[in-house]
Amino acid sequence: MSNPREKFSKIYNKYIDKIYRFVFLKVSSQEIAEDLTSEAFSRTWTVFKKKSQEIKNIQAFLYKTARNLVTDHYRQKGRIRIVSADNPFIIDPGQNLEEESKLNSDIESIKKDISDLKDDYQNVLIWHYVDDLSIDEMSALLGRTNGATRVLLHRALKALKKALKAKIREV
Repeated sequence: MSNPREKFSKIYNKYIDKIYRFVFLKVSSQEIAEDLTSEAFSRTWTVFKKKSQEIKNIQAFLYKTARNLVTDHYRQKGRIRIVSADNPFIIDPGQNLEEESKLNSDIESIKKDISDLKDDYQNVLIWHYVDDLSIDEMSALLGRTNGATRVLLHRALKALKKALKAKIREV
């Protein structure tokens, strides 16, 4: 399979859902997430067809491209908000409305706390706990050592835990 289109088609199929979910959690809009995800793959294709041998980690390249597009999006909009208030991923039709309402309220609270964290903290939490990326994969995305990435993830969890504890004390 030396055809670049076939190779890239497989890459697209493998990573489209992860890249879209990552972007969606950052921009809060399905339409914007679709546009930015499409642009991320378009830019990656442009580089891939010319320099496919030079891209050592295609997943890292895609995430970095997507992350840069999200950053550019917020620079253009002049906004800071990072994590979505919409939640299309957690739906259980078997729950009653009261349980669903409480769950949605809890999720919104956690997402709000995550959106208040530093961007690097948000990224590692999403990559590790939503996209199931390993420390090695996140290290490649961040250009850090595995040890530094573990420390970053630990600090992100610690900051989130502190924010959640502060909320519990308020209630």
